[in-house]
Amino acid sequence: MGEKNGGSSSRSSSRSNNRNNSARSRSSFSPATSMASRFRSYLRTVLSVVAISIIGLHLSRGSFVHGYSLPRAAANKLVPLEAHIISKCPDTKAALHLLILPVMKRVHHMVDFKLNYIGKPAAGGRVTCKHGQDECKGNIIELCARELYPDPLINLEFINCLSQDFMRIPQDALVERCAVEHGIDVARLKNCAIGNGGAHGLELLRESVKRTAETWGIFCVFLRRC
Repeated sequence: MGEKNGGSSSRSSSRSNNRNNSARSRSSFSPATSMASRFRSYLRTVLSVVAISIIGLHLSRGSFVHGYSLPRAAANKLVPLEAHIISKCPDTKAALHLLILPVMKRVHHMVDFKLNYIGKPAAGGRVTCKHGQDECKGNIIELCARELYPDPLINLEFINCLSQDFMRIPQDALVERCAVEHGIDVARLKNCAIGNGGAHGLELLRESVKRTAETWGIFCVFLRRC
């Protein structure tokens, strides 16, 4: 009897341990935030490796072609890197926060980075944007920030700040808060965007949309949620 009780107790203890181990195993994989965090880290790493690899290949080809060394200026040429976005979109928010900004912090000194916007030319020199005129205004504000502050680590931080609250673009309170946080002169920004009847800001948007149309057939990103 004692042997049976001992065996029963042992089996019960084993089952309990198995359940505890199973519970610990499930708990280590179940949190969505943990999986999402690992996936975001993986994406950042992959994009960084790809960007740095392209830069390395570009520079190596630039410094030695068919057995001839090129001038040092050619070897030091910045690698072109371009992204196309819209200001009022959750995918833009994610792309800036998780991919573009982290990667640019690593390789900004090696690339000639351009950020352009998606839209359609309209009659009378106007532009239509997917989420209406508020999005066009947001695009113009971000283009002005890039023109006034060419350093990508300044303008991208500002644009990322706006994108994290994209539903409120182009509200003054949001623009002013992000501008103050990232060293952007609000008066200069407004003058660029809406000064002289908004002529300069609209011209920036027209040129940006045109550039996107020229490259859209080569590189195309589908913004599924926009």
